[in-house]
Amino acid sequence: MLELPRSIAARLALGYGLLVASALAVLAVVFYFGTIGTFDRTIDAKINRIDGRLRALYVQQSPAGLAREIDRLLADGIDSDTEIYLLTDAHGKVLAGNLVARPQAKPHGRLFDTSVVRDGRATRARLLDSALGDGGFLVVGRDLSDRNAIRDMVWRSLMVGAVLVLLLSAGGAYWFRRRLEARIAAIRLTAREIEAGDLSRRIRVPEQARGDDEFDRLTADINRMLDRIEHLVDGVRHVSNAIAHDLRTPLNRVRNRLAESARAPDAALRDAVEDSIARIDELTALFEKLLQIAEAESGVQPASFTAIDLQAIARDLVELYEASAEDRKVSLVLTGAAAVPATGDRNLIASALDNLIDNALKYAVAGARIEVGAFANECGANLVVRDYGPGIPDTELARVRERFYRLDRSRHLPGNGLGLSSAVAIATLHRGTLVLENANPGLRVRMTLPLRANPILSKS
Repeated sequence: MLELPRSIAARLALGYGLLVASALAVLAVVFYFGTIGTFDRTIDAKINRIDGRLRALYVQQSPAGLAREIDRLLADGIDSDTEIYLLTDAHGKVLAGNLVARPQAKPHGRLFDTSVVRDGRATRARLLDSALGDGGFLVVGRDLSDRNAIRDMVWRSLMVGAVLVLLLSAGGAYWFRRRLEARIAAIRLTAREIEAGDLSRRIRVPEQARGDDEFDRLTADINRMLDRIEHLVDGVRHVSNAIAHDLRTPLNRVRNRLAESARAPDAALRDAVEDSIARIDELTALFEKLLQIAEAESGVQPASFTAIDLQAIARDLVELYEASAEDRKVSLVLTGAAAVPATGDRNLIASALDNLIDNALKYAVAGARIEVGAFANECGANLVVRDYGPGIPDTELARVRERFYRLDRSRHLPGNGLGLSSAVAIATLHRGTLVLENANPGLRVRMTLPLRANPILSKS
């Protein structure tokens, strides 16, 4: 079954072409019946008129008088190249006319087309065969050679015109489609650039396309909307930065004062101060994490995006956490060896992987194994953290990505429920994804980013 194109521009162009073709067909029918049809009606009217006059003359005079009239008509030079006459007696003998014999197909009293031999030349003719009172017959007609030549010329003209019109309509439809797609492509390109984080982008309109049509007005409306959105986003960003700065500054002052008090000789006071400092550090880290998530979710690509190697990042983080894993009696293993090239902010990717490894260590029991590594496949560049712990219930897999959400069994553990949210935001900023799946046993977390080059693909 033939399917219509998915592109609305292609559909409009196709509809335009079909409309032109239909209009051409209607015009051709009207033109044909307005020319050949009129010509045929004129011939029929003339044959009927002459037939009526000759039969009236037959009644008034003898067949000999009718024969003389036919001879006169053939010799008067009027319509001599098309007129056809034949008069026969009751025995079929030709008395007058320019046909060698009476036609075989002879529906009496009705006009018909047939082939005849006129003046020794075969031709198509339109005839009227009428019976006379004495058993004879009168045939009146016209040679259709001229009519057929005109009809052939009209058909050739219509065919040539149809080809030209179809070519012009196809060219017009193609031009119309290109123009429409070009205007839509400008909007889509700007949308992709804004999605990539460049809020300053605006829809560009080619000089030759500028005017006051619907697309120009739509472009102006969208650009005004984008101006407003950029202004609001900048305002929110500035307010967020101001709030974070205003909160961070007094917290730092309190921490510094407490740090001074921690040096006091009183052990109880020193313990209380150190505990307060630790809690303030946790609160500061919470603000830092929230700011990092907000910055990543803003979609604004940092200028620090460079070529990075995910395997090298995995190796550095495994080395960083080796001591902590040994203290917990957990085996932290680096998997994979080949470089996995990608593009991004190395510090942000390292921060996301840090959160994933930290979560895995929190839930690991003594003797557990955690695998960290990177590999490339047809989906992109992948960073994977696999543990062999209790995993996460399937009903909770989607919710653990939410901010501040924590499983019931982990509420007694340190943390604030922002680690996975931060990793998700960082992956999204890098045009990637973060997938959590139960590995039975344990949990596998995979961050997939676009490949930077065309590395040799490996299997996970």
